[in-house]
Formats: sequence, C-alpha cells, structure tokens
Amino acid sequence: MKKTILLLLFVITALACDKDDERTCRFCSSDQTPEFELCRESNGNASVNGEDTGTSYEVYLDDLVEAGASCGN
Repeated sequence: MKKTILLLLFVITALACDKDDERTCRFCSSDQTPEFELCRESNGNASVNGEDTGTSYEVYLDDLVEAGASCGN
C-alpha cells in the first residue's frame, strides 16, 4: 500500500520535459491521477512525463497496472 501511494505521488508531481525520438510512449491514468505520459527510454528505464524513474520500464508498468492504472498504446 505504501509503495502504491509513493508511486502515485511521484506520478502526480513529475514534471514534463522535451520529448526524445528514441523513446516509445503511452498515456496512463487512474481514478487517483490525471493522465500522464509513460515512456520506455533507450536505456530500458521508465520515465514519467520526461523524468527517468530509475526503474525498468516493464517493472514500472506492471506496478502501475497492479495499482489500478490503465495504460493505452
């Protein structure tokens, strides 16, 4: 539960930055967050609204979905 709350707080407070052509992105949202951009960076990490999370994209996406987020393609 604490991990989910921290994850959602990070998503809400993440800042947007310039886009990079090497990324693949999708938009996610949940009942607890506004829509945000989730990207797979060229290094394999997930970024939220342009901020690298330092976490593997696959792990981050799985955690989001487990926490109730919906992510489109």
